[in-house]
This record gives sequence, structure tokens and C-alpha cells, in this order.
Amino acid sequence: MTRRPPIDCTEMVQVREAIDEIDRELVDLVAQRFGYVDRAWQLKQHGPEGAVVPWRIQQVIDRVKVRATERGLPPELAEAMWRQMIGWFIQYEEEQLARSPPPDSGNG
Repeated sequence: MTRRPPIDCTEMVQVREAIDEIDRELVDLVAQRFGYVDRAWQLKQHGPEGAVVPWRIQQVIDRVKVRATERGLPPELAEAMWRQMIGWFIQYEEEQLARSPPPDSGNG
């Protein structure tokens, strides 16, 4: 089913159906992103980076703001949403890294 553009919605039910569909798609995309975050902490436990990588956080925020502007979305909204999501993911990574056994130091 093709989603009608907002301007073509003539009833609130049409608007709500479109929003519900978009929400499902957003959850699916965040779930995909979570899969990569889940893999990231696994890779980080064997490397020098911790959960917080400031340059990468800023890179992501900058790209999201540019994309938001290109799509007519207030960049402040996109930044607020991504900072919230990134904050949650960082907390998740920190918890996972704290639970994981330290890398084998080779002294055994």
C-alpha cells in the first residue's frame, strides 16, 4: 500500500493510519540500529575504545542535522532525538562492557 502524502489526507483517520505506519517503520529501523550497537560493544571489548567516543557522537549529530535540514525537519528536533537515542545506547554499551570478561592478557 502506498502512503498518501499529508496534503492528500482529508480525514484524521488517514493521518493517524499514516503516522501508525511510520511509527512501525521507525521502530524497525531503530531495532536494526540496535543490532549494530549490540555488535559495537562486542568489538569494543577487544579494542581501545570505550562506549563514549566523542568525535563519533559529534559526527553522527552533524550528519543527522544536515539530513534533517535537507528533508525540511527542524535540525534541533533531530539532534534532540538522536542525543536521547545515543545516550541510551551508550548506557547500554557501558553496561554490557562492564559485564563482559576482560580480554585475555596472555598471562596464563
